Amino acid sequence: MSNVRESIDPRSRKALDEALAVSPGGLFNDPDLARRRANYSRDVALARASLPPDNRYTTDAFDIPGYDGDPPLSVQVFRPNTSSTSLLPGILYVHSGGMVFGSVDDEHVETAGVAVAAEAIVVSVEYRLAPENPYPAAVRDCVAAQRWMLESADALGIDPARTAIYGGSAGGGLALGTTLMVRDLGAHPVSFVMAAYPMIDDRNVTPSSWQITDIGVWDRDTNLEAWGWYLDGVQPDAYSSPTRATDLTGIPPTFIDVGDLDLFRDEAVEFAQRLMQHGVPTELHVYPGAYHGSEYIAPEASLSARIMAARFAALRCALE
Repeated sequence: MSNVRESIDPRSRKALDEALAVSPGGLFNDPDLARRRANYSRDVALARASLPPDNRYTTDAFDIPGYDGDPPLSVQVFRPNTSSTSLLPGILYVHSGGMVFGSVDDEHVETAGVAVAAEAIVVSVEYRLAPENPYPAAVRDCVAAQRWMLESADALGIDPARTAIYGGSAGGGLALGTTLMVRDLGAHPVSFVMAAYPMIDDRNVTPSSWQITDIGVWDRDTNLEAWGWYLDGVQPDAYSSPTRATDLTGIPPTFIDVGDLDLFRDEAVEFAQRLMQHGVPTELHVYPGAYHGSEYIAPEASLSARIMAARFAALRCALE
């Protein structure tokens, strides 16, 4: 493991070490899930409170119908302040958290950043979490939110021909699972998918899933635990674990990025290769020295700036 840690980008490693000094056992491995969720939300809220006011966007909250009889759910809509009178692109934002923690509010700053950088209306979905609501609850909620976004396009000021799904980690896996389900339902097509270091393979058999064991962010044991809670004994399929999909035709252009020190590295790279083999226009970035979520843990690092700049440039290009 020492070689893995020594390979971390120096500025990103410094920020990680500072974070682990506060949470020496790892950032997301408190054995009490309720306490883990509360601590994460508390830390995010404290960080957000320290930021200056941002007047570049506005937000609205909506309650929307669930998928085919599922319980209603909530979404938050982020609208960039722009002088444009034209319809704007629409992006469904799916938060991270290993399918077991995180919320729309926890990623408020990140979602607003996407809305401003892409000059798009962003719908952030409060999907149900495991273990209380195991698969397929989360992906059904995302499909419901994507459907609502397009059905409400006129009211929201969204151009239905320019839509995307954006997610990182669990959100990246849900973005891809949602895209596959939407394709198979034959309705409300997606124009573009952006999946940052997506959580897409329940099997945990790739070399990187064995290599990244104790960086302290999202390691093998944490991942195994989360998949166990998410699937809860249900047979995995393409919507829960997109690497299990046998047919990837009809997927829209896709952007995937991952750090070379992320346990999701190999499943992300292999999935991107399979997309290309199925004729899907695919952009893939692998960042040397980056660990899982390093761009948020070390936002001042030049590596983080490169990661975010590439994402935003790809979003703007795809949604022009």
